Amino acid sequence: MNSSGFTFRRVKEEMIETLLDMGIKDFRVLDAMSQIPRHIFLDEALRSRAYENRSLTIGFKQTISQPYIVAKMTELLISHTKSRGKIFDKVLELGSGCGYQSAVLSYFCEQVHAIERIKPLVTKSRENMSELKINNVLFKHGDGFLDWDQDIKYDGVICAAAPRQYPHDLLDALNEKSKIVIPVGNAKFQQLHVITKLAKGEIQEDLHDEVAFVPMLPGTSLDGNDS
Repeated sequence: MNSSGFTFRRVKEEMIETLLDMGIKDFRVLDAMSQIPRHIFLDEALRSRAYENRSLTIGFKQTISQPYIVAKMTELLISHTKSRGKIFDKVLELGSGCGYQSAVLSYFCEQVHAIERIKPLVTKSRENMSELKINNVLFKHGDGFLDWDQDIKYDGVICAAAPRQYPHDLLDALNEKSKIVIPVGNAKFQQLHVITKLAKGEIQEDLHDEVAFVPMLPGTSLDGNDS
């Protein structure tokens, strides 16, 4: 795999080793991430750093999450399952950015419904999926607080932006035994929350890693200038 003369195979293998060392153990997640060329989601100038365990700018004051966080959130979302392949019917992704997390989710879902508030990133994400020949991710330019399909029950939700409190309306969008994986907090402190919808309307909430995401903002943007 080459781009501008730079070979990515070795550094991608090193990324997977780093994820293992950091505690990512689900082979299904590691396998998916080993197959996805993270460099195509970045501008040419940053591609040589694509497999470092760090977030990188994608423009519009947004970033592509570091590989560990993508792996961790995916692992948390699927941890109650054991099967391989398409273990979910539909999953909702809020704040899809350039589509890297969407591509990872595509390995586990019949459909990924991805919402992004910044229109040029929606366009970029569609182009990235087309290049990878991934056709089960549906991108929508919309408000992550409001614009998911109210008639669908999802098998999981991943959010890549941090609200001060998670949108409780998301619970109504979940099937039983499904999870919301979402960072919650402010500019000074955020923590990864996993909210599981149990039987009879009961909710279980677990706290995980301290994280640093862009804030989850209401509304939509045509150019990202209000992000």
